Amino acid sequence: MPLVLTPATDPATGGPLTIGLAGITPDRLAGLSLDAVKGLAVTADERPAELGELFSISGDTADSVLDCQGDFSRVHFVGAGMAAGTIRGTGGVGRHAAEGMTGGRLEVAGDAGDWLAAEMSGGQVVIGGSAGDNVAGALPGSDHGLRGGVVVVLGDVGCLTGQRMRRGIVAVGGNCGAAPAFEMRAGTVVVAGRVGPQPGLGMRRGSLVALADQPAIPATFHRGQAWLPPFIGLQLAELRRAGFQPPSLPAAGFRQWHGDLIAGGRGEILVPEPS
Repeated sequence: MPLVLTPATDPATGGPLTIGLAGITPDRLAGLSLDAVKGLAVTADERPAELGELFSISGDTADSVLDCQGDFSRVHFVGAGMAAGTIRGTGGVGRHAAEGMTGGRLEVAGDAGDWLAAEMSGGQVVIGGSAGDNVAGALPGSDHGLRGGVVVVLGDVGCLTGQRMRRGIVAVGGNCGAAPAFEMRAGTVVVAGRVGPQPGLGMRRGSLVALADQPAIPATFHRGQAWLPPFIGLQLAELRRAGFQPPSLPAAGFRQWHGDLIAGGRGEILVPEPS
């Protein structure tokens, strides 16, 4: 059976304002007894604490599944650094979920905070609700964001989605905020809803795909041909397997815009071509 964490206090009525769960991942818990798990070091309001002081814990670590039951919106770094296994959240999670993740799967039924999947390099993240700013982005001072894996947010996302990402796929089922694919190096960002202002600024390579919207294209992008790139169908098939349900592809294909010209012009923004 899975290992189950439930907050010991209702976040709406008391308890720590923030809990840091860094290092609590299925691959690192493998083989530990329940008592050993309860004694693991975490933080509460930036002070040292033990996991068993903050959560009711049941189950075992044998099947590499960690269930986070209840409201984890004040719990940060859920799944950070995970290399294998599965973490499932029945509610929302806080900031930096799946940060630096290299493998495994994080499934969250609710929302996620800022910095979801920041600098992740492998694995799969599926968020049933919305997420904050800097999804799959680079941490402050870093030169790279997402470096591999698949990130799916079925709701909306904030600003700077996919900033400085180097490879991998980010899919947004709702709307995204300003400057998606900012300074993108490679990879693909797919948006099913509205695309925020200033998309693709500073992008060097990679693709930003607007499946339905007609965003304002920055002046530093050059108009290209209308076509249907084969990679879009292949990537959408992979995203469907992860739970993403995109709208139908435009019958006339996509209009390609090359840019950002001030950064070499080897990236692209694809928008639906009117029939």
